[in-house]
Amino acid sequence: MEQLLTVQEIADLFKVPPSWIYDRTRRRGPERIPHVKLGRYVRFRKEEVEGFIEDHRGRK
Repeated sequence: MEQLLTVQEIADLFKVPPSWIYDRTRRRGPERIPHVKLGRYVRFRKEEVEGFIEDHRGRK
């Protein structure tokens, strides 16, 4: 089974506050970070987050 990342781990990776990550999980469209909801917990697949970063590289 693949390891899922927490909001704090993604925030550390992006060097942003956890609130920024939570905000991006509530958005619609291409600005939404792909995530998995496990009850009240939000988790992330590393491969999907890496794809999100690649898709947004160079955008303004």
